[in-house]
Amino acid sequence: MKLFSKEQIYEGDKLTTERQKITSTDLMERAGIQIFNWIHMRMQGAQVPIHVFCGIGNNGGDGLVLARHLVTHGYNVVTYIVNCSDKRSKDFLINYDRIKNVTKDWPKMLSCENDFSEIVIKEEDIIVDAVFGIGINRPPNDWVKALFEQFRISKAFTLSIDIPSGLFTDKRVEDEKDVVNANYTLSFQSPKLVFFLPETAKYTVQWEALDIGIDRDYLIKTDTEVELISKHEVLPLYKPRQKFSHKGEFGHVMILGGSYGKIGAVNLASRAALGSGAGLVTAYTPKCGYHSLQSAIPEIMVITDSDETHISNISFDLDPTVIGVGVGLGTSGRTIKAFEAFLKENKSPLVVDADGLNILSKKKALLKLLPEFTILTPHPKELERLIGKWSDDFDKLKKVKAFSKKYNLIVVIKGANTITVFQDKFYINTTGNPGMATAGSGDVLTGIICGLVAQGYEQLSATIFAVYLHGKAADLQLEDYGYQSLIASHIIEGVSKAYIDLFKKPEPPQEEQPDEKPKQ
Repeated sequence: MKLFSKEQIYEGDKLTTERQKITSTDLMERAGIQIFNWIHMRMQGAQVPIHVFCGIGNNGGDGLVLARHLVTHGYNVVTYIVNCSDKRSKDFLINYDRIKNVTKDWPKMLSCENDFSEIVIKEEDIIVDAVFGIGINRPPNDWVKALFEQFRISKAFTLSIDIPSGLFTDKRVEDEKDVVNANYTLSFQSPKLVFFLPETAKYTVQWEALDIGIDRDYLIKTDTEVELISKHEVLPLYKPRQKFSHKGEFGHVMILGGSYGKIGAVNLASRAALGSGAGLVTAYTPKCGYHSLQSAIPEIMVITDSDETHISNISFDLDPTVIGVGVGLGTSGRTIKAFEAFLKENKSPLVVDADGLNILSKKKALLKLLPEFTILTPHPKELERLIGKWSDDFDKLKKVKAFSKKYNLIVVIKGANTITVFQDKFYINTTGNPGMATAGSGDVLTGIICGLVAQGYEQLSATIFAVYLHGKAADLQLEDYGYQSLIASHIIEGVSKAYIDLFKKPEPPQEEQPDEKPKQ
């Protein structure tokens, strides 16, 4: 799913009105009706008090359309106008007149000076937040911040329209009290990037995109900087296997890493590479890893370094399809020298993780030795060592994009919504859960990426697909293990379920059966 920028949203609205020969007020009506339909389908006329708070711009106009339809369908509605300026939008004014024609209880004007005694919201009520939209460019004033605090104090379910009020689409929030904390956000046409970033995702617990009929040609042809990756996006990437295929067609992965006490990382990455479909897997480790790997994973081959405890001289006589380097590697002086010598001679595609990244951050000149399209998979601290500190999430994305372009690399920013960065594009993953915050989870991801590259997926597709499978495998294992007990090995075991889930059709909703009368 494409995530459109603020500027692209405005352009889409404008083109839609021109091409469909409708007014901006008509488009606003369409948006308000979609919100009403969403609420009506769930509430079915229930007389729960609904408090609709409208600003005086277009987001407030959307709220007025919603309030009007709620009123005409008999809902218990109180509408408020947050009247903190004299700059009202044209479409807001049109819909303000329209709602006055359908109810004797006109919207309550809040002057942004009076106290909150006339606003009585109970915990069981519903708040609709339509105060500010995507056009906001400065923090709200103190009175509006106090209003948002009243929302929080009430503990009422809060539904935001398009975006939680006070949240910017393209820059950080200085004070978290400037933003409405939404339980749910109904976003027009597509969600916003800020719904997925660590510093701003907390402002909406859940979101849903409503189709308001933006011009299809515009949606299809417009390139966006950000894409949201779900099953719909990865399914076309899948490569089916032919009946007469053999293991030689699915590539040879080498997992290069390990040191004394950290052979488990190589074990996990190797098993994950096999589990994701690689034809052959070879582990290259210090001598101390030989027996444990040969006994624990009979399906892989093992080559050992001449050193007992660390990688000191990388030498092998085979031609791997892809090499995953860094898991459990360590950063001893001799290992760093061996890694540098390896990079100078290597011609195979690389996936670099863990201590491989730490060595690169210690000697940044080595970045120039990486083959183009090398895949880096840093966690936040490893990323910071590579690109330096960032002031906020937007600054981080800017720096990672510049880093990717400079060295022609693919960077995986691991986290709750893992983001794959290549050149000017961001791909945000939608699978995964907090149970993945466990030792070895990153080693598993390295193995899955390697396994897909080995099978012939080009590096960017392999990375996007692997991140999805990694998260989905963890999601499917939650039922058995829960967040706290999920471990990296469980994620490997779940990869097969994740593949099968790609082709699983959603179950139709079950109709409730009427209770049978007891037999006499």
